[in-house]
Amino acid sequence: MKIQGTMFVWLSVFVLAMAVVYGVWSKEPAGTTALFLAFGLCIMIGFYLGFTAKRVDTGAQDNKEADVADDAGELGFFSPHSWQPLSLAVGGALAFLGVAVGWWLLYFSAPLILIGLWGWVFEYYRGESRTQ
Repeated sequence: MKIQGTMFVWLSVFVLAMAVVYGVWSKEPAGTTALFLAFGLCIMIGFYLGFTAKRVDTGAQDNKEADVADDAGELGFFSPHSWQPLSLAVGGALAFLGVAVGWWLLYFSAPLILIGLWGWVFEYYRGESRTQ
């Protein structure tokens, strides 16, 4: 994580330099704003990765002598049977369709999004998967 954090910090320096050059040269506000926002995103990601790298054990990607097999193993817990993303996807699709068709469609998409979000957050607090 330390290397990735350093890469994002250097990327943010480059994007900041390009934003300044682009803003001075073109005098176009939309692209300049987008580049400054990209700088902000890069610096936030770089800071997060650097901050997290100090709190966790050194991974195989930070060791120059590591092999690919050193990073093998369990990466985390991923839900194998969740239906909640489907509800969120349908609700999100209806919400974006509501922008094109009519804002009244948001009345139907908001409950689907809220039900999917509620179910996803509390998925492992009830039922047979409660102990995982």
